[in-house]
Amino acid sequence: MTHIGTRLHTRLHGRFVGKDADGRCYYESKQPTRIGGGVVRHERWVIYLKGEDPSAVPAEWWGWLHHTLDAPLPQEERKPWQLPHQPNMTGTSAAYRPQGSLYESGEHLSATGGYESWSPKEKE
Repeated sequence: MTHIGTRLHTRLHGRFVGKDADGRCYYESKQPTRIGGGVVRHERWVIYLKGEDPSAVPAEWWGWLHHTLDAPLPQEERKPWQLPHQPNMTGTSAAYRPQGSLYESGEHLSATGGYESWSPKEKE
């Protein structure tokens, strides 16, 4: 959900560029601005859906948003390895839990094969 200031700035200074498959709207400033090193370019931003984090931007829009592409990639140019966005599940019950994790089974697996714990040598 956007704040009133973001909506006002977007209405006054933004030009709608497009919308992704999930409904996020992308904007570019009407007037270019000068950034460090004398570079002049248009400011770009996205209006996220309620409760989203910035990692939700799809690959076809990420390059445009970060000024590495002049236009967003068309959906048909996506590569097979570019998977749909999955939210970060860390801290939830759906988080990745590797084999042997205390969170996975509730008990610690015993060490197997070739492991010997270290103990300090006693002074003689």
